[in-house]
Amino acid sequence: MSGDGRNPLRGHEGDQGLALPRKAPVERRPFLEVDITLPVGAGEQEIKLESDALSVAVFGPSGGGKSTFLRTLAGVERRSSGKVRFGREVWLDSEREIFVPPWERSVGWVPQDYLLFPHLRVRDNLGYGGGSPQEIAEMAALLFVDHLLDRRPRRLSGGEQQRVALGRALLSRPKILLLDEPFSALDRPLRNRVGSQIGTYMRAREIPLILVSHDEADAAALAQEHWMLSQGRLVRVEG
Repeated sequence: MSGDGRNPLRGHEGDQGLALPRKAPVERRPFLEVDITLPVGAGEQEIKLESDALSVAVFGPSGGGKSTFLRTLAGVERRSSGKVRFGREVWLDSEREIFVPPWERSVGWVPQDYLLFPHLRVRDNLGYGGGSPQEIAEMAALLFVDHLLDRRPRRLSGGEQQRVALGRALLSRPKILLLDEPFSALDRPLRNRVGSQIGTYMRAREIPLILVSHDEADAAALAQEHWMLSQGRLVRVEG
């Protein structure tokens, strides 16, 4: 016992056991780190982004490299160089000659041209990446295409094709979802409804999202962070 009657093995007053040393704080790394050089037109553009937000929106003028940025994350743009890290996974490191192919990244990518299989019905396009019949039916209802399950892509409008492509990406159980102007072919009321549905779906499953869009309402519905790509720089927009 110490001279004041306190046990030196006890902590401060009120503690009930040994005074254990405090653990050093664990460094929190961003879930996405990007430091790349993109081919844009006849030139190149450097992009740096670090974020631990679950959802990120990227804005900017046409031709500025936004779609190429998404293609690099998806692993289908081989001309980009630099580094891309997602969580604990290094997808690209040019100096170390690391390149993880798209099928090993488990990315859900919805480009502007949708890339649906023309010979497959909507239900088969939705289920191409996985999903039980019940999950396909639920996804179709979520995206308001449940009345189109037996149609082929040539009989769909642009907005319907967009939603089928989005549903297919979600049913593949992606580690991260990449959306390139995903609601551009929808009118405003339907755009708001689909955006709200997708936002709820993504947050409930904690699926990270990178959204490229010109529409502020889309970003407000889906993204926690907003970044502007303009004049060769990617800058976070506060507020």
